[in-house]
Amino acid sequence: MATLIRRIYYGYRYINDELSDPRTQDFFLIGSPWATVGILVFYLYFVHELGPNLMAKRKPFDLKRVMQLYNVIQIVLCSYLVYQIARVVWLYFIVKLLDLLDTVFFVLRKKQNQVSFLHVYHHAGMSFGTWAATKFLAGGHLTFLGSLNSFVHVVMYSYYLATSLRISRPWWKKYITQLQLFQFFLIMLHFVVLVWVEDCGFPKWTAAVLIPQNLFMMVLFGDFYYKTYIRKPRPKVSQNGNATEATNGKLKSQ
Repeated sequence: MATLIRRIYYGYRYINDELSDPRTQDFFLIGSPWATVGILVFYLYFVHELGPNLMAKRKPFDLKRVMQLYNVIQIVLCSYLVYQIARVVWLYFIVKLLDLLDTVFFVLRKKQNQVSFLHVYHHAGMSFGTWAATKFLAGGHLTFLGSLNSFVHVVMYSYYLATSLRISRPWWKKYITQLQLFQFFLIMLHFVVLVWVEDCGFPKWTAAVLIPQNLFMMVLFGDFYYKTYIRKPRPKVSQNGNATEATNGKLKSQ
């Protein structure tokens, strides 16, 4: 048992210290995975257990002004990252941690129905994935992913801000989902190219991770898009046995 524990310890030290990128080793939250893991564990506990229990007998919080400020911060940071991602990979990781507040706001506003598997998986996965990228593979082939994702977030949080300020109607919401789907396709294609380019010095094993990951995200977002914007609501049956029909997006009894 002692030998096994020693091997695990030295294996961890080798991965965490020897394989890490020395340029980011001393950055805040990057030195070891435990701070990020702790944040994500608390995030999952809060959005699934603690938050809903705390809000069970409380009225939803009015976070309109807080969320408007949050959207402005996201727009500014993501705009900066679009042009500077190669130099500020660490900041991109911090922004992904900041993204976790999206879910916290859902919980505090008692919008638990929006805390879906897609939402939580995407936010938690991006947070830990960007930690690993900053720790071991800062820059290089991954900068395309960061720049493109930051651009998508500029558009997305601009939409959130515009609708919260009531200066825009949500008619273009579905186009944001289309943009996200196109983003995953381009990232997947970007890493397919990595497989075929023989003289690229970037580790090819990243393609084995990110190609199926982005394909999976396309499936999840595609399913969301189909259910939200394509599939028509089925008529429901009322208690008296009469069917109901959809009128202007609302069900109306016959």
